[in-house]
Amino acid sequence: MKKILGFISACLLLSFTTADTVISKAERKKAADFLMETKKGVWDATQGLSEAQLKFKPAPDRWSVEDCMKHIAQSEQMLWQMVEGGLKTPATPEKRADIKLSDDDVIKNLEDRSSKIKTFPPLEPQNIPMKTTAEAWESFAKNRDKLVEYVNTTNDDLRNHIATLPVGMFDSYQMILFIGAHSNRHMQQMNEVKADPNFPKK
Repeated sequence: MKKILGFISACLLLSFTTADTVISKAERKKAADFLMETKKGVWDATQGLSEAQLKFKPAPDRWSVEDCMKHIAQSEQMLWQMVEGGLKTPATPEKRADIKLSDDDVIKNLEDRSSKIKTFPPLEPQNIPMKTTAEAWESFAKNRDKLVEYVNTTNDDLRNHIATLPVGMFDSYQMILFIGAHSNRHMQQMNEVKADPNFPKK
């Protein structure tokens, strides 16, 4: 009888512990909806364009729509690998005090195109192995769908695994929002390219 009671107590303790560390239904929905919304934004920005339009650069040092798509796809892989790797290490709740931004601020700050950030060489379009917009989109869509599925089903302790980036510290849930906001940042860049007066008509 004591063994049975002990087992039940352990299960109850585990359930309470899990409930305390798993993201809420509202957080889960917010992240999943945001990831799907920003995926659609990238799709809308790249569809129906000719090869000339995809490759057009407003200036020699500016990116084309295709360049942006390659960067988004490669970054999607790299950022998630970083989050996934961090989740395999011990949680560091003591670092939560070092996080300076709210969830909404993470999205707002990253989507703000008034501040320019130079990317790492492996994420520059010329260094990305994907050859076409279609190839990059396929990679991006596949990885984004996996991420949405993860958000909808995970019981990982996202709030207590902290990532340190050059731009600040974020918990793993915020990093998922970061991924969505990053693709939206470059979706805006695509639309800036398309709004250029010299953008090919067809």
